[in-house]
Amino acid sequence: MNVNAATITRQSNSNLALAFISLGRERRRDITIFYAFCRVIDDIVDSSELSVAAKRLRLAEWRNMLRAAAAGEPALAQDVRALIDKYSLSPGMLEEIIAGVEMDLSISRYATFDELRVYCYRVASAVGLVSIEIFGYRNHACKEYAVQLGFALQMTNIIRDVGKDLRDGRIYLPQEDLARFDYSEAALQDRQYNERFVRLMKFEAARAREFFMRAAGLLPREDRRSMVAAEIMASVYCGLLRRMELDKFRVFEKEYRLNKLEKAGRIAAQLLKNF
Repeated sequence: MNVNAATITRQSNSNLALAFISLGRERRRDITIFYAFCRVIDDIVDSSELSVAAKRLRLAEWRNMLRAAAAGEPALAQDVRALIDKYSLSPGMLEEIIAGVEMDLSISRYATFDELRVYCYRVASAVGLVSIEIFGYRNHACKEYAVQLGFALQMTNIIRDVGKDLRDGRIYLPQEDLARFDYSEAALQDRQYNERFVRLMKFEAARAREFFMRAAGLLPREDRRSMVAAEIMASVYCGLLRRMELDKFRVFEKEYRLNKLEKAGRIAAQLLKNF
């Protein structure tokens, strides 16, 4: 593994990277490479220095590098192709993730949850589907577990990042949900915190919690140990969702996160539960 992948993961300060502690050395190395790939393509889209055309070109280059070496490619590309070979991954699985982040270049609103579901699948569930191949599993029900957990994690992210996404000109809350609670986009843009907004967010939180419950019900007993990293993620994000619920979703004025001690406690609980 090149230093680049390890450095990208370490600097991300991500909950996902935190979960890797539960893995053995080889799988931890491999998931770190995959995570670095996810970070790199996400950073391309979020770059303030590149034009939309340049971003699309960079993403297209990565699509090509998943399948064949390119002149002047980053060392990470070779590592990612090695992962594809090692775990018999379809390049299409990783292309799905690229397609997801690329949606942010042209879509800033979602009319319905069905439309948003496509985005969530690509940027979160697809990541989970690749991750479980690296974690290792025996029961194919693990695939649907990864899909549902991906939806749960991404919906929690969307709830947490409402204010941040507004600053970036993006609204992921479905327009049909705003209408359901008589909370207009203008009110959202004005960051109006009122009872209608709280009811809207409770609705989204209930949706996220339903996905968490579905995932928990789908995790095969024989794969619980191999999915500890995923379960750490689920625990941390459930805790984050609960914190926002108890605080009535003050996402315009706060950036919610669990502190290191709280995360450590949840990691320890999962490790004790499964080892």
